[in-house]
Amino acid sequence: MIQLRDLQAGYPGRPVLEGVTLSFPPGQVLALLGPNGCGKSTLLRTVLGLLPKTGGEVLLDGAPLSQYTPKQIAQRAAYLPQSRPVPDITAQRLVLHGRFPHLSYPRRCRPEDHEAVRRALRRAGAEELAHRPLAQLSGGQRQKVYLAMALAQDTETILMDEPTAYLDVSCQLEVLALARRLAGEGRAVVLVLHDLCLALQYAHRLALLDGGRVAQEGPPEELFRGGRLESVMGVRLGRVETEGGWRYYYR
Repeated sequence: MIQLRDLQAGYPGRPVLEGVTLSFPPGQVLALLGPNGCGKSTLLRTVLGLLPKTGGEVLLDGAPLSQYTPKQIAQRAAYLPQSRPVPDITAQRLVLHGRFPHLSYPRRCRPEDHEAVRRALRRAGAEELAHRPLAQLSGGQRQKVYLAMALAQDTETILMDEPTAYLDVSCQLEVLALARRLAGEGRAVVLVLHDLCLALQYAHRLALLDGGRVAQEGPPEELFRGGRLESVMGVRLGRVETEGGWRYYYR
């Protein structure tokens, strides 16, 4: 499990996160919310050691992150970043990169690695894209392929920065339903989302960031009723009860 204790991080001359304390427990979907520039992406990068912290602690399975090598971190936490390159390879080849943390040098893929790739493509709804070059795919199709690469990594924690970007509405719902299924398998799933209504509907917990700090954290019901979510995000929210549970909307 990943835990943050009084985390501070940022860039030279520009602090971004200040005193962030959070945990990513297995079996839950945590949605990170907040206005642009509040530190959501910075938080994910710092958690993985891609950006050095300036204070506080990041604990991975109870030990400081600094005690792990990059490969060991990648064996425990997968990351779907917000922006990604488009290499000149097929979708299947890209997804195979998700298996690299589990391979010794030289990287020789085993039958179980190829099976993990097929399974990941299927779960991400990208199976039919396997043999197509990335450059020929739409933004939404590439998003599915990169999601499959994160799934192929087969980690206890999955961190996704705006995983619904470029996707149409039905595909957004598929991705969020998949996040719930992954949590149901005992994984910790952390999502940066901008659609508050989807976050309220699909996440087990929400963490609202404002000015580099956690303004409020808790179950969706608590944040919906508290009013802080609306004031920080500058919106008004409503909801209706349906047979499938609460459905949220912007008023």
